[in-house]
Amino acid sequence: MSKALIIVDVQNDFCEGGSLAVGGGAGVAAAISSALAAPDGRWDHVVATKDYHIDPGAHFSSQPDYVDTWPVHCVAGSAGSDFHPDLAVDRVEAVFHKGEYAAAYSGFEGHTTEGQTLTDWLRAHDVTSVDVVGIATDHCVRATALDAAAAGFATTVLLDLTAGVAQATTASALEQFGAASVETVGKPVVA
Repeated sequence: MSKALIIVDVQNDFCEGGSLAVGGGAGVAAAISSALAAPDGRWDHVVATKDYHIDPGAHFSSQPDYVDTWPVHCVAGSAGSDFHPDLAVDRVEAVFHKGEYAAAYSGFEGHTTEGQTLTDWLRAHDVTSVDVVGIATDHCVRATALDAAAAGFATTVLLDLTAGVAQATTASALEQFGAASVETVGKPVVA
C-alpha cells in the first residue's frame, strides 16, 4: 500500500502568459516543486497529467463559452503543452496524456505513450491513496479527484497547491468533493 501525488495539467498554456491562463498557475507550479523537495517523503510515487490535444473537435472554439468550448490550448507538441518551467519534474514517474481527439478533464481519461491508464498504473504500483494538485481546481483537478475517489482510491486535494478559475466554480468543486468523500486540505488559489 502506497501513496501517490497526481499533478494535474501544470502546463504553460494554463499558467500566466498561456492561451488559457489561470491566475496563480505559475505560483502553484513553484509551490508543488517546493513540496516535492521537502524531506518528509510523503509520496511513494509521483505522476502527472497533460492536456494534449491533437484534434479535440468542438472542445476548441473561436468563440468559446468557457463551459464546453475553449480557446485553442495545449496542442500536442507545442510549447503551450509543455510543463511549466517552475514545475520540477525529476520525480515524475509517468505522464498521462488526455484529450487528443475529444474533451477530457480527468487524468483518469488519459494514458501513457505506451497506452497504460492512470488507474492501471496506480494499481500496478500498489497505490491505495492519492493527493491531487494542479490546475484548475474547478475543472481538471475536480474531475481527476472525483474519478480517483470513484475508482476506490482514498483521495485528498491539497488546495494550497491548486489554482482555480473562478470563485463560484471553485466553491462548487469543493461541494462536490465533500459529497464524494474527497478530503481537502488548505485553501485554493483563486486569483
